[in-house]
Amino acid sequence: MAATPIGNLADASPRLRQTLAMATVIAAEDTRKTKQLLQLLEITTAAKLIAVHDHNEKDKAEQLAQLAATSDVVLVSDAGMPTVSDPGYRVVAAAVLAEVPITVIPGPSAPVTALALSGMATDRFAFEGFLPRKTNDLTRTLSALKDDPRTLIFFEAPQRITVTLEQLAKIFGPERPVAICRELTKRYEEVLRGTAAELARELQQRQLKGEIVLVVAGATPQVMTAELAYQQVAERVAAGERLKDACRAVAASTGASARELYDLALANKGGK
Repeated sequence: MAATPIGNLADASPRLRQTLAMATVIAAEDTRKTKQLLQLLEITTAAKLIAVHDHNEKDKAEQLAQLAATSDVVLVSDAGMPTVSDPGYRVVAAAVLAEVPITVIPGPSAPVTALALSGMATDRFAFEGFLPRKTNDLTRTLSALKDDPRTLIFFEAPQRITVTLEQLAKIFGPERPVAICRELTKRYEEVLRGTAAELARELQQRQLKGEIVLVVAGATPQVMTAELAYQQVAERVAAGERLKDACRAVAASTGASARELYDLALANKGGK
């Protein structure tokens, strides 16, 4: 696997250039774009180019793994690291199954580049790829991630970024720190930093262009007090659960005292 530039040709390493020049087969997400890259890098190669994209990767994976057993096969995507929100996973899996040796030519990767630029915590992070386009699916996805303590990284389209930020402010909270990284490594590279609400307002007055990586700070862990645990008890009781059963269940999941929760419920007239 070989990572290719995500916008700046100068990021093509000598090792990448040598690998592409010496390859027997280049498996490319889009052969036209790979041919263009080879021309721009002034690389001459006798390699056979084979298209491997989302629609045919499943069928091509085993064939490429077999070729790699006897030939130098290089897997590339249009930009960045293959398999990372790009085709390639099935090819690698087939090669592993066939016990074909695999190596990586490291290089640019938009998610990691954006993370480094964001100024947010890098000790724990999760890349979630593209967010859903439909509002209901977007809401469900964000709701499932709102309490995740890791820094979250998404790809997003410029025409949808404002709506996404508005949903982030609604679900994650208006003060959640966010960084919008666009046109990474290119001439008009830009990073916008602020809260979800601030950037949502800013982009109502401005239309972004280019490829966007959205970086969102992880949720701040909530200290579980008896009062917060009691709220869970109240919700379970309202849903029809017996008070004592609700207190025991919440105590087991939060570490709170079941007796204290029961007393709080009685004090708040939550018992039945």
